[in-house]
Amino acid sequence: MNDAATPDHGSDNDVRDSGPPSGGPTRRSVLRTSAGVAGAGVAAGAAGTFGAPPATAAEAADTASAASAADGYATAPPRRGRTMAGVPFERRSTVRVGIIGLGNRGGSMIDLFLALPGVRVVALCDPVKAKCERAAAKVVAAGQPSPAVYAKGEDDYRDLCERGDLDLVYVATPWETHFAMAEAALLGGKHVGVECPVAMRLDELWALVDLSERTRRHCMQLENCCYGRNEMRVLRMAHAGLFGELLHGAGAYNHDLRELMFDPDYYEGPWRRLWHTRLRGDLYPNHGFGPVANYMDVNRGDRVVSISSFGTPALGLAEYREANMAPGDPSFKESYVSADRTVSMVRTAKGRIIRLEHDVSTPHPYSRINSLGGTKGVFEDYPARIYVEPDHTDHRWGDFARYADWDHWLWKEHANPPGGHGGMDYIMVFRLVQTMRLGLVPDFDVYDAAVWTAPVPLSHLSIKAQGAPLPIPDFTRGEWRRTRPGVDSAKPSD
Repeated sequence: MNDAATPDHGSDNDVRDSGPPSGGPTRRSVLRTSAGVAGAGVAAGAAGTFGAPPATAAEAADTASAASAADGYATAPPRRGRTMAGVPFERRSTVRVGIIGLGNRGGSMIDLFLALPGVRVVALCDPVKAKCERAAAKVVAAGQPSPAVYAKGEDDYRDLCERGDLDLVYVATPWETHFAMAEAALLGGKHVGVECPVAMRLDELWALVDLSERTRRHCMQLENCCYGRNEMRVLRMAHAGLFGELLHGAGAYNHDLRELMFDPDYYEGPWRRLWHTRLRGDLYPNHGFGPVANYMDVNRGDRVVSISSFGTPALGLAEYREANMAPGDPSFKESYVSADRTVSMVRTAKGRIIRLEHDVSTPHPYSRINSLGGTKGVFEDYPARIYVEPDHTDHRWGDFARYADWDHWLWKEHANPPGGHGGMDYIMVFRLVQTMRLGLVPDFDVYDAAVWTAPVPLSHLSIKAQGAPLPIPDFTRGEWRRTRPGVDSAKPSD
């Protein structure tokens, strides 16, 4: 989960609808417009009624422009390289890692990289020098040579990416910087793993697909929830046919973040909260979407084709601010437009449906929903429960713990993994390093990163279009029809 804490210097000004990509944006243009989102003409206040037919000429114009923007990105630009689907890493005995961003997320993930054999942390980057120094001390304490430090400013990551002694760049920074950093890593000849979301614009997603194909380097969304124990167990059960023919799934990020978003020490500035002044839609779909996409073999035999999104009024953050922040706090200058809860319906080529939810602005126990249903039964998480035939016929939920034999081999090998989020962070890093050292195909690639992130700009556009279904691009350019392994991978023989 991306709780990176580094300073935000983005603008909260309105951004305008942009046209289809033509070769991808330059690094300089991305840095100048990092707060932008493809097709995102954000109004100064929250929208009034969502899902109702357009009542004014302005709403009708919004609907037309949003649909036009999405259509413009739905057509795949000409491929400028070869597909990266099924392309293995180069085999290597040691994975040399550079880490960009050493806040909450990066500062803790470095411990997991250092805990693995065959990993050397070579370089560190953060504009806050004290963070680099603390992280460098961890590297030395682990018995590795002192890493190079890049702390001369917000652009110093470029020098890190140009080093000749790195295999992987790991990015854990505020969202608006993800694209530019991934771009720099790919252009520097490095594989790159990015915390979610991988980018915030549709043109940026296409640019990363293009760069990965041209540079022959993998760009991966490091989605830790795909490696949760329950998620991996359900994945194996789904692929073994225990749920029958798959029909529907659901995923979410429902997590009350109000206190943290107004805490200047946790996020070290308002960068995450400011996104609620820019976009109306689902700001963080990856945790829920990634696992369900894996269950349904999205990009590996099926693909997502459209999304329709709806959002409530944006009230929660303003109410929390009024009740908890001192008069005169800078946050009172902010106008929140992001719906307190968004609900999106995603349709696949095989006719399956996936429901996505996002809510970080109202009181709610943590839930990613994590549900999957088919012709033989259903699983639902939070709490975990199952009902599948012929095991269950009494209309009562069954005990999911009874299906522990279906655990993925990674969880059987690492029953009590270290690290945060119940061990899924460690499993993710272990598996990434394993595939790189053995020269295997990564569990997911740039096409997965693009698909799992596409709901960020598209849900915003769909809400602008009064919930109209909008096309989701085929980032694979037809490769989705070819079945291939993903997270449900075979255990390596060596």
